[in-house]
Amino acid sequence: MVIVLSHVLAPGDGSRAAVASAPASSSARGDLPVLPVAVPPATPAADTFCPKLMRGLPFELTGETSRRVRSATPYAYAWGDPPIVLRCGVPAPAGFVAGAGLIQINDVQFYVDTSDPSATVWTAVDRPVGVQVRVPSKLDSASVTELTGLIAKTLPFREPTPRK
Repeated sequence: MVIVLSHVLAPGDGSRAAVASAPASSSARGDLPVLPVAVPPATPAADTFCPKLMRGLPFELTGETSRRVRSATPYAYAWGDPPIVLRCGVPAPAGFVAGAGLIQINDVQFYVDTSDPSATVWTAVDRPVGVQVRVPSKLDSASVTELTGLIAKTLPFREPTPRK
C-alpha cells in the first residue's frame, strides 16, 4: 500500500570520523554540544551516493539551525535541539517487510517507524541507499517534507525491496 501526501503533520579508527559543523556565524545553536550519532559502517553504495546528498543539505531545516555531529562516517547531519537527525547509507528497517505500508511524500517513499515514543523514524526506501530522518515526537513531519526534494534530486529512484 502506498499513500501519496504532499505535506504530513503529526505531533572507529578516526580515518572516516566526521564532525559536521555549522558556520562560525551561527546563532545560539553553535553553543549546543557536539551530538554523537551512531551510523552503520560505510558501504561502497554509501560512498558513491551519500556525498552528493550530504553536500546539498540545508543549513536551516524548518527553522532549526544545523548543529555539529560526531560519527564514524561523514554521512550524518543534525538540526536543532531536540535534534532532527539524518543518516545516509542505512540498511532497510527491520519492519520493512512485504505488505508493510509506505508513505510517499512528493517523489520519495518512506517506511515510517513509530515504535519509539520519543521520535518518529522516516526511512526512504526507494533510493540506492537508505536515508533515515529521526524526528523528535514533539515536532511534525515538515522537516521530512522539506528534505524530499533534495533526496529525489540527488539520489536516483530504485524500486523498494522489502525484506521477505
